[in-house]
Amino acid sequence: MTILVERQPQKSLGWTMHLELTAAILSGVLILAAWLTGIHGVESLSVPLYIIAFLIGGFTKAKEGIEETIKDKELNVEMLMVFAAIGSAVIGYWAEGAILIFIFAISGALETYTLNKSHKEISALMELQPEEAWLIQEDGTDIKVPTASLKVGAILLVKPGERIPVDGNITYGTSSIDLAAINGESIPVTKEAGDELFAGTVNLSGAIQMKMTKPSSETLFQKIITLVQSAQSEKSPSQQFIERFEGTYVKVVIITVLVMMILPHFLFGWEWKITFYRAIVLLVVASPCALVASIMPATLAGVSNGARKGILFKGGVHLEHLGSLRAIAFDKTGTLTNGKPIVTDFHVREGANETEMLAVLASIESQSNHPLAVAITNYAIEKGITLERNLQIEDIPGHGIRAIVDEQELLIGNPRFVGIELASEFQQGVALSLADQGKTVIFMRDDMGIIAAVALSDTLRPEAVEAIRQLKQAGILTVMLTGDNEKTAAAIAKEAGLDSYVAECLPKMKVEHLKRLLLDHKNVGMVGDGINDAPALATATSGIAMGEGTDVALETADIVLMQNDLRRISYAIKLSRKMQRIVKQNVFFAISVILALIVSNFLQVVDLPLGVIGHEGSTILVILNGLRMLNHMG
Repeated sequence: MTILVERQPQKSLGWTMHLELTAAILSGVLILAAWLTGIHGVESLSVPLYIIAFLIGGFTKAKEGIEETIKDKELNVEMLMVFAAIGSAVIGYWAEGAILIFIFAISGALETYTLNKSHKEISALMELQPEEAWLIQEDGTDIKVPTASLKVGAILLVKPGERIPVDGNITYGTSSIDLAAINGESIPVTKEAGDELFAGTVNLSGAIQMKMTKPSSETLFQKIITLVQSAQSEKSPSQQFIERFEGTYVKVVIITVLVMMILPHFLFGWEWKITFYRAIVLLVVASPCALVASIMPATLAGVSNGARKGILFKGGVHLEHLGSLRAIAFDKTGTLTNGKPIVTDFHVREGANETEMLAVLASIESQSNHPLAVAITNYAIEKGITLERNLQIEDIPGHGIRAIVDEQELLIGNPRFVGIELASEFQQGVALSLADQGKTVIFMRDDMGIIAAVALSDTLRPEAVEAIRQLKQAGILTVMLTGDNEKTAAAIAKEAGLDSYVAECLPKMKVEHLKRLLLDHKNVGMVGDGINDAPALATATSGIAMGEGTDVALETADIVLMQNDLRRISYAIKLSRKMQRIVKQNVFFAISVILALIVSNFLQVVDLPLGVIGHEGSTILVILNGLRMLNHMG
């Protein structure tokens, strides 16, 4: 079955569903009219009405079956239904044949409905893509142009209430941006000059100017659409097996039916009419419609459910694999942690004023772009401290900063720079205690010794502990693979509640450790966000990337968490396991019904009408059961 992804075909899919349903209903009305005229003895009118019902109700599926048979050079389920309906008519069972076509048309419309439902996310996303943008020309005037015509470096105007047309950075202005289209978060974020913008998000307040940094075909928004498209078009292993099995099964059914048309007459003395009738019933009840429909609707509905929750699967295969995971490895920085250091502790020597010392330290650090310096500066600003920006400083790469404040020299940096002995003795060795917690400690020293010590660490994501707890409850081993030192890794692993960790792990080593996990546990997931995680993501059974990660991680991973919420992993695993249960239920039910009807037919217990209802009813039931995957699970 072809998955349609362009705008016009998406509309056509909805039109096809309405057309199929209308044809099925019209066919049903004609069948009722034919039956009523038949019971009143007007055979000359009832038969033509049945024939018209055949043509209207069966046209779509017959056309699909013939086209696929010619294309694949192999018979399919649709052709079995056509043969069964024609066979029923040949032996005079017009009503049964017409009812078979009617119910088959209903189940076909239901399948199309499933496809249409699963495509709503993609159509909704595509509607959010701005097709035009305000281009600021060299003379300062702005003109509306097609987004597709824009080139990298273009300066654009985005007015309040408009969607951001492309990815880029703000060059002028400040505004609140609604990022819900990208990460699902409902709370707007304030963006100012230099901040990054993403296509599809909404400018809520002030007019801003932005510089385009990526072609419209390579925006993060477009990548999300591509991910959903590929997920809907890639079939799961179970679906691939069923489709390979279908061709062989159809051949077996055809051969068995041909044998059934002849052999019972000679073996059991059945009349030719009974023999032919039972062969036609066998053709109906042995058709694998329900079996074929057991997997695809459930898979598409599962992918659709995940997309609504900000979990993008790159195919049904990845949704199916996820439920079988026995271990998950996590990167640390940017995955388990926020990826940005923050100040956790601040100590000053006895007698010193904490606010004054923080003001001096932050004023010096405010003139550096180092991540630790930025964290200290932000910490002071949050405390309401006013900073002195015009200080004389000298950056000593790899060590720290030398500054002159009120004609006094201050050294700010690591223990080697300020003096290891002084650093270790400060405040009865508080620095050693902080370091044991995996924190980085920066010291400030004057002529008399250490004035202050500030501890920083990359903190756990708020949801990390809960996410790890949920995974452990699901029986999954949790491991952290990080390039950080032993102390930092141990502290984070303990805080997060991980089962184990590996410290000082280079990208190559991550792959090696992942391969060991695969040997021990067979199915292993990897969660990461950086370029260095890409090899491990590719090696894992299921590679899971954080939505705010690098492009390489997003492209390599099998699953993307668009909201960067680690708890979504547990949800996705539950979704996968629910899908596996539904598929098993469907397959067991479909096979059971087929076997029961075949045996009943051979024993002459089930007649054609009941066979039609049993066969097509089971098909509709497995489709409806698969649609349960659309329901939110929390």
